[in-house]
Amino acid sequence: MKNSIKNSRKKLKSAFTLLELLVVIMILSLLMFFVVPKVMNTKVKAERDMVCNQMGSIAHTLDMFKMDNGMYPDTEEGLNALVSNPDSDKYPAYANGGYIKKVPKDSWKQPFQYIKTDNGFDLISFGPDRKEGGTGDNADIKYSNCDK
Repeated sequence: MKNSIKNSRKKLKSAFTLLELLVVIMILSLLMFFVVPKVMNTKVKAERDMVCNQMGSIAHTLDMFKMDNGMYPDTEEGLNALVSNPDSDKYPAYANGGYIKKVPKDSWKQPFQYIKTDNGFDLISFGPDRKEGGTGDNADIKYSNCDK
């Protein structure tokens, strides 16, 4: 009889009580409530930062194009002008083999939009919603707004 009492006491001491389980579940729930949104925001910020870095690289390539040709490509020619010469008469000093192998895409696998302006150019990514416009995390990303 004494052995059975000892064994039952050991079983009780080695098991969790319902109250202990509820406390652990509550702590995990609170952690998820506070940590998960921050991790998700970090991912979105990282993607947006990556897009700005890609735009910086494209901007450098566009500057090389301008150094060789005296101007940026027209809006209609777009970034395809970096892959192959759109007009050999207009760009006689175009680099052999082009400036890039293919037109790059943003973090959401969409092509960047290129717009020639009076004093340069701007690059645009439509962001995670892949649509023009948007607000908050879905807002368009413009190179002119990126920290350079």
